[in-house]
This record gives sequence, C-alpha cells and structure tokens, in this order.
Amino acid sequence: MKLTIVARGRIGSSPESELVERYCARLKGVLSVVEIGETAPWPRFAGGRTVVLDETGTDLASTALADRLRGWQDGGTREVRFLIGAADGHDAATRAGADLLLGFGRATWPHMMVRAMLAEQLYRATTIIAGHPYHRG
Repeated sequence: MKLTIVARGRIGSSPESELVERYCARLKGVLSVVEIGETAPWPRFAGGRTVVLDETGTDLASTALADRLRGWQDGGTREVRFLIGAADGHDAATRAGADLLLGFGRATWPHMMVRAMLAEQLYRATTIIAGHPYHRG
C-alpha cells in the first residue's frame, strides 16, 4: 500500500526535512511527500483513504495506527494520503471528507515537525505490520 504525505508549504533544507527524507528512503516506493502551495486547492484524489492531520483529531498509539493501516490494506486499499494543512489548519469540508482525523496530542506543532513526526510514525507502523523489531512498545 502506498503512503503519501500531502503537505502545504515548502519544508526547504532543514533538520526536519532530513528526517523526512530518511524515512522516505527507508520506505522507498511506499512513502512519498507532495508539497503544495499555501492556498492551492488540495489535489483531486481517486480512491484510497484520506487521513487529515488536525488538532481535533484522534490521538492514536503507534500500534493502533498500524492496526488501522493494516485493516485498510487487508481491505484492498491501495493508497492512503495524509493531509497536513497550513498554519490555519483545514476547512470544515476537508475535515468532513476524511476517513480519519488524526491528532498528535493537544499541543500545536509546526508543520515541519508534523511532517517529521508523521513520517516516523508511518515507518513505525509499517515495521509493526511487518513484525520488525523497530517498535519495542
């Protein structure tokens, strides 16, 4: 199953971008990042699942995220897209169209940090699904 992070804004060259690149390399062919402009419309998606990163979203343990992804994969889902909004978050229509609203706690995180944390959690989830010892939780 393909995992795509769709993020508003440019991350540029930074320690966070290095982390994101590291996890994309570890999941070559599985995890990719698409950057779009701050005000550009979200790309049109055909099929798959959409996860919206949102401060009102559900906080999932790593194993629970892995279980959700495994269930979608076992059900035939070919792609899961993770939408990271700009500073003002997502509009109501984007949140309403999500298959899952996902949060990273009650704190507000810069979008660059969210990309890095999400990339790591997706790597962690895929290792849990594969039975790899990366996750020791």
